[in-house]
Amino acid sequence: MQMGLDFTLVEELVAGVDEVGRGPLCGPVVTAAVILDPTRPIKGLNDSKKLSEARREALFDEIREKALAWCIARAEVDEIDRLNILHATMLAMQRAVEGLSVTPRLALIDGNRCPKLKVPSAPVVKGDSQVPAIAAASILAKVSRDREMQEMEALYPGYGIGGHKGYPTPVHLEALKRLGPTAIHRRSFAPVRALLDETSGIF
Repeated sequence: MQMGLDFTLVEELVAGVDEVGRGPLCGPVVTAAVILDPTRPIKGLNDSKKLSEARREALFDEIREKALAWCIARAEVDEIDRLNILHATMLAMQRAVEGLSVTPRLALIDGNRCPKLKVPSAPVVKGDSQVPAIAAASILAKVSRDREMQEMEALYPGYGIGGHKGYPTPVHLEALKRLGPTAIHRRSFAPVRALLDETSGIF
């Protein structure tokens, strides 16, 4: 607990943690940690995948304005390839929690396992639809990553990254075969690795 914090809020200092981007063939995995302020409730928090893009965008701003603390973190493509996607995700979650400006009493992690943290933690399966702080984290992570993928669309035209956000859709897989992997593609993921094996020495 940080000095000067209202003691009545101690029991409320629970950080929700979630990630987005484990499945895509390109781009970072992005995580977020959020400690909500019980005196400033946010209506409509839910799993980011169940919300419209417009609703996620609106909540993204509201969460950052009203939360006691929040942090968006990431693991880069080279870290994903070096560590594997699970360990890179755990690293990104660790970065998100450690980046909070307020130290939580407890971190609730979406899923069935927790990263190594300096604070107590517990996994919550389907937590983004059960725990408001995890839902808030899922929204921050998804909006942040989606915006970045829109920017990647301009840097790497022809792959449709702004639409599929890097996930292995038929459009993405076809473009990957036609154009080859970019600098943001994950070399350790099977479809990308297979292409590299076929064209070893070219990329």
